[in-house]
Amino acid sequence: MEALAHGIDIVPIARIEQMLANHGDRFIERVFTAGERADAERVNRGRSERYAVRFAAKEAVLKALGTGLSGGITWQDVDVHRSGNGAPMLKMHGVAAEKADELGLQVWRLSMSHAGGMAMASVVAMGAASSDP
Repeated sequence: MEALAHGIDIVPIARIEQMLANHGDRFIERVFTAGERADAERVNRGRSERYAVRFAAKEAVLKALGTGLSGGITWQDVDVHRSGNGAPMLKMHGVAAEKADELGLQVWRLSMSHAGGMAMASVVAMGAASSDP
């Protein structure tokens, strides 16, 4: 049977704005990779939205893996970045990568958006046989 998993998450952008205001760099450095931080900080306008959609993407991945932040998985085990053409992409590291391998999940598809004060992300993970949608 082909491996398939899905995760979705929605986050109020105000929640992330509050985390940024209250915890600043401590929150950012604990949750986001260096690449994610560089992308979110490239311009000040829309900063909270960029962090919020990445946070939602990480939550969606943890749901697809069926783990949450348990068993040694950290926020930075899930890396949200952009392909050369700007499409959102995912890369697993550490325990998240091990769990994905254990489940046979090798191909990840990510969609992110924000509107109306909310950020959302949807993740579909597939086995190698599903690499071409």
